[in-house]
This record gives sequence, C-alpha cells and structure tokens, in this order.
Amino acid sequence: MRDNLAWLGKREKSFWMLLALVTVSLWLFMTIATEVTAGDGYTLDETILLLMRDADNLEDTLGPPWLEQIGQDITALGGNAVLSLISIWVMFFLLLTHKGKLALVVLLATGGALVASLLLKSGFDRPRPDLVAHATLVYTSSFPSGHSMLAASAYLTMGALLAQSQPRKRVKALIIISSVFLTLLIGFSRVYLGVHWPTDVVAGWAAGSVWAVACSFLARHITRLPLEADPH
Repeated sequence: MRDNLAWLGKREKSFWMLLALVTVSLWLFMTIATEVTAGDGYTLDETILLLMRDADNLEDTLGPPWLEQIGQDITALGGNAVLSLISIWVMFFLLLTHKGKLALVVLLATGGALVASLLLKSGFDRPRPDLVAHATLVYTSSFPSGHSMLAASAYLTMGALLAQSQPRKRVKALIIISSVFLTLLIGFSRVYLGVHWPTDVVAGWAAGSVWAVACSFLARHITRLPLEADPH
C-alpha cells in the first residue's frame, strides 16, 4: 500500500509539473501573439538581433565565418527534410518492434506540428526581419518560428518516448536534457542567421512544447494499453 501511494505521489508531481509547463507556455504564446497582432514588440527583437551582428557591418554575423556555417548546420536539424527523415526512421523502428500505436504518436508530433505551424504562419502573416541580411533561405512568414516549433514538438516527444523506456534516472535525465538542449540550439540558430525575430522563436518553443506534452500524454496512455502482440 505504501509503495502504491509513493508511485501515485510521483505521478501527481509529474502531472502538476507538466500542467505548469503547459500553462506557462500557453500564456507566453498568447502574450507574444497579442503583441504581434498589435504590431508591438519590435524594440527588444531588434536589440537582440543586432547583438548577433558585426556592429561595423550588419551583413555579417557575429564571430568568425565558420560559426555561421555551424549555425546553418544546426538550423538544418529543425528543417522539414531532416525532421521528416528522423521521424520516418523512428516510426519504422517502432513498427518493427511491434509498437505501431507509438509510431502514430511520432507522426502526430511531427506532422501535426507542421500543419499547425503553417496555419499559424498563414493567420499571423508576420514579415521576416529586414533589419539584417538573411544567412539562409526562407519561404514562409515569420510567426511563429516553424523550426523552433517542430523541433520542440518532435525532439521533445521522441526524447520522452526514449526516456520512458529507460529504467535508470540518469539516463532518462540525459535524454531529456539533450532533447531540450537541441531544441534551444535550433531556435537560437534561427535568430543568429537573421531569419526570425526572437519572439518568433520563443512562441515556437511555447507552442511546440504544448504539442509535445499532449503527444507524450497520449503515448503514456497507449503504453498502459495492451500493445500489438510480439510473436517472439
């Protein structure tokens, strides 16, 4: 009985932590979205954007040329092509291990976030930054950052699925921290390359985090149900 109560306590603690994350993320997204709709919030955006440029030449990013190349490599990890390839590989792996329902969760995390991002971009239609030169190509509007939103949704969801399968707490923590760190790096790279306002990135993180929490809850619910029978 005592063990059951201890497990319930951990479960409740996780629930309230995730609920707080969702609440803060939604509040943050709505606050930024309100400012974007009103046409406000550019002052801080411009200040941060300029900090990442050479003061003598705004065409150049801050730091040596190889740092800009690293930024382009990192930003590619949040692109549609890379995320699609990673998601497809993970889904095939889950299908081969007879966890087809979890494969659908990964599809929802990536595909659902992509559709939501495109709809939000179309609705807000915020112009891309024109204060500095873009260090990579862009095709859509600015708000929210699609790379940041998809990275948060896909990598955090897949990280949660992988961590859930690990019994050791240190391994779980390493996986989650790595997923969060990668998501943050991708978002920072978008601002560094001059293709997004900082508030675009923060809003993308917020929206993607909410989507990731929803997908993770769905995955936890699925894993408590009987999965496909393993013939071995």
